Amino acid sequence: MKGTNRLRALGTVLLAGLAATACKEKEAESATTNTPATVAVGTENIAIVTEGELASGPAISGALAPEREATVRAQVSGPVMKVSVDQGTRVAAGALLAQVDDRTLRDAFLSARSGFTTAQSAAERAKRDLERSERLAQAGAIAERDLEQARLQNTSATSQLADAQARLSMAQKQLDDAQIRAPFGGIVSMRSVSEGDVVQPGTALFTVVDPASMRFEASVPADQLSQARPGAPVTFSVSGYPGRRFAGRVARVSPSVDASTGQVQVVVSVPNAGSALVAGLFADGRIAAERRTGLTTPYTAVDLRGLNPTVLRLKGGVAERVEVKLGVRDEDQERYEILSGVMAGDTLLIGAAQGITPGTAVRVSVPSDQPPAK
Repeated sequence: MKGTNRLRALGTVLLAGLAATACKEKEAESATTNTPATVAVGTENIAIVTEGELASGPAISGALAPEREATVRAQVSGPVMKVSVDQGTRVAAGALLAQVDDRTLRDAFLSARSGFTTAQSAAERAKRDLERSERLAQAGAIAERDLEQARLQNTSATSQLADAQARLSMAQKQLDDAQIRAPFGGIVSMRSVSEGDVVQPGTALFTVVDPASMRFEASVPADQLSQARPGAPVTFSVSGYPGRRFAGRVARVSPSVDASTGQVQVVVSVPNAGSALVAGLFADGRIAAERRTGLTTPYTAVDLRGLNPTVLRLKGGVAERVEVKLGVRDEDQERYEILSGVMAGDTLLIGAAQGITPGTAVRVSVPSDQPPAK
């Protein structure tokens, strides 16, 4: 009887132990079920709210052209005796580009110079005769008609000298025009003449461009004309330089609208000290009509699908949805200005991480050799 009681007591103890173990397992399972899992994200999925400068304004597109460009034409007729430059040659102002046969012009110049020398001598002699006649007339030694004759001869000699001077100047100019020279320093962009060609006045020989400055000839919609003010900064990209940005300023705005396109022509002056830009390249950019300094964040950090824009902020290791108020939209940097809702230094989730449910614990995995994204 005693053995039976002892067995019953042992069974009771075992059942109590099994019940306690089951309770503990259920409690552990319940705790595991109620604790949310931590989501790990990489630095490519976060952005830090920073303070910076943003710009906004109308988009423009067009082509580049040299600010200074000259078509050098022949001023005299004759065969071309020498061509000193080729396409692509850099020249200084006044550099000799070509030489037209000037033998006939030189003969005409020598004749005009001789005529000028003769007229100059005659004018000096007539002047001395007039001075002598005036002294004699004061002394009563010659008649009044002789004094008048001396005056007429002096006037005629002076006129002939002026005519000879004009002829000499014209001959000198034609002789100089036989030498085709660069109007300013630049690069020969086109050569249309070769040695032996016979040219006539007005024949196009060379095109010279100044690469130190370019102009961006673009257009802007008429309804955005108020933002295209002279002096406004412009940033643009060029087809020949992918990934590189250039800067200029609005120089001129057309006073009329193109009726067929509703666009207004805008000319942007572009410094080109390194001569990187060349004429004819297509360019597109934006006029920075408004510049602001404030808190900024990438486009990818802002969710615009709801009634109000929101961001997913990481605070205390937990993701939370925050409404924000947006300001300037910078198309070039692809960033928004944040007027309210977040502070500088806040961490925002971007990209695929925006699909994380608010309230989820988030851990950022930062490689040792990679700083957080901004």
